[in-house]
Amino acid sequence: MATTQPPQRGASAARKSAASIVGPLTLEQARAIAGVKTNPAKRVSRARNVKGRRRTPGALGGPASVVPASPTTVAVERRKLQLEQREERKERVREYKATLALLQSHGVKGLPDVAPAPPRRRRAPGAPAAVARSGPLRVLAEGDSWFDYPVPFFGGGLVPRLEGRLGVPILNLAKAGDETRFMLGVEQRQLIARHLTDGCPDGTPWELMLFSGGGNDIVAQPLALWLRDFDPAAEPAKLLNQPRFSAALALVRAAYEDLIEIRDQVSPQTHLAFHGYDFAIPDGRRICHLGPWLKPAFELRGFPSDMVISTQVVREMLAQLAAMLKALESHPRVTFINAQGTLAPVTASWHNEMHPSRSGFNQIADKFHEAIKTLFPGRVVV
Repeated sequence: MATTQPPQRGASAARKSAASIVGPLTLEQARAIAGVKTNPAKRVSRARNVKGRRRTPGALGGPASVVPASPTTVAVERRKLQLEQREERKERVREYKATLALLQSHGVKGLPDVAPAPPRRRRAPGAPAAVARSGPLRVLAEGDSWFDYPVPFFGGGLVPRLEGRLGVPILNLAKAGDETRFMLGVEQRQLIARHLTDGCPDGTPWELMLFSGGGNDIVAQPLALWLRDFDPAAEPAKLLNQPRFSAALALVRAAYEDLIEIRDQVSPQTHLAFHGYDFAIPDGRRICHLGPWLKPAFELRGFPSDMVISTQVVREMLAQLAAMLKALESHPRVTFINAQGTLAPVTASWHNEMHPSRSGFNQIADKFHEAIKTLFPGRVVV
């Protein structure tokens, strides 16, 4: 019996599809040719219940059993999660590399034509990095859920929206829930340094690194430490325990300063862009059994349920965080993108306590787009 050949897949299929196209590509076309998933859910998932216990199938398809959590099972699950996250990062790098190569060889629709990029050559230790060329802007991102919001919720957070506006891919290393103290801790610090040292997959330095961090460091359980017990006679700023909150901000600032130092040492050409979070509303809404991150601490400290005063305190906290990040513009090649005040101060602007709605993320992505167009004129789609 004759057998049918399976359809071509992988790199060879991508090259065949690309060869049939004449002229520049859009980002969407390049991703389709490269086989990038348009709705990339977690590639490996496991069912967990909200109490941190693992359910396993019963014998012969019977009822599932519940495995009680223990130090051993928690450690095993954490290790599995770390391995999954590493595989996810590898897949993001692969997809970015394939997409960028197509855009460099064909050109980006809406950008000036450029000559094809030269093949990458490994740089000898100590040798100067090649100067970034024209063509698609080389953008790296690291951060928290504002960059890595779950895709099933109206298409994710800022990074996918920004890619659509810029017309170029972004290598997104962000991880929802991350804190700056971990992003600039040992393991992730080494990862950031390696990506900045190695540069873009085409062998040139990263031109822009977007970084989102600090929000998770000052909310959730520790938030109770930064608040004072409610006093109806006190101004909102006085309800914030300023010495403690300043100490928390100092830790966040230390992480940002270390990031700048790493950039200066291994990739001084790379421009860094930071941002401030818009003014969240502590209404207690959560997502996927996560959160709330604000309201419980205010309830603990006896704040009124109408959220008027607690919202003003959150505003004060985030304004101080933004002012600290703005001050980092004193360093060369550092830009602060101010997103505060972008969203209307109503709950409809937010998907939950900490994350904007679809239109909210779109409005903030517009702010990023305008800032990047100013930094790199002619390098992104306008």
